[in-house]
Amino acid sequence: MNSKIITVKDLIESGKNPDILFWVGCAGSYDERYKKVTRAFTKILNDLNINYAVLGKEEGCTGDPARRAGNEYLFQMQAINNIALLNKYNIKKIVTACPHCFNTIKNEYPALGGNYTVQHHSEFLEELIDQGQIKIGKDNNEKITYHDSCYLGRANNIYSAPRKIIDSLRSELVEMKRNKKNGLCCGAGGAQMFKEAEKGNKSINIERIEEAIDTGATTIASACPFCLTMISDGIKEKNQEKNIKTKDIVEILLENIKSKK
Repeated sequence: MNSKIITVKDLIESGKNPDILFWVGCAGSYDERYKKVTRAFTKILNDLNINYAVLGKEEGCTGDPARRAGNEYLFQMQAINNIALLNKYNIKKIVTACPHCFNTIKNEYPALGGNYTVQHHSEFLEELIDQGQIKIGKDNNEKITYHDSCYLGRANNIYSAPRKIIDSLRSELVEMKRNKKNGLCCGAGGAQMFKEAEKGNKSINIERIEEAIDTGATTIASACPFCLTMISDGIKEKNQEKNIKTKDIVEILLENIKSKK
């Protein structure tokens, strides 16, 4: 699969406009583990010859962590800068693998003049599967449990798209006792990702991992960089790395996709 990624600036200078802007996000750009998710998603986009581009070095943080931590001034500064850039390039549609970026751009940028069609990568991939553009090459025999991201699930009511991707692999999907609207947070939301847990309390990610282990799943699927980090840390703390894998849904999909070549 072709791994070439082009920036919006370069595409426009060549006389073209992207159909889709892939918003990579801070985790997808800098976190070593989540860079693999970025690569997996772009491999699929390139293999299907989808007309997309990224902002590259021009992309800034959406401001989500700043707003959740209570720094409204910083949030608005970051948001306004991003909106000015997106409007300059006449961006209409944005796809991102981060529910935090997704929620912020979709629900909070309009108040500041940023109005775009925004999709989470699970929704976008589900559409490609439904349209027959993505074909599954083999059955996935893994037992998979899916962890709902708070910002994807409760905040935006997106529960079926990630599960339909897993179902398309003909995998066995086993639900944790708390799922969908009743799902338990991974412990990273509200800028909690960047602080230590309060003393005397069990870490939320450990409680969530215990629920995942109880399902008997061999893979924990997620669709958020924060969730993937917290779940992976929980698996390490429980010494279950040899028994349970942690992956983003796009990584699982890429492993089972039928190549056009």
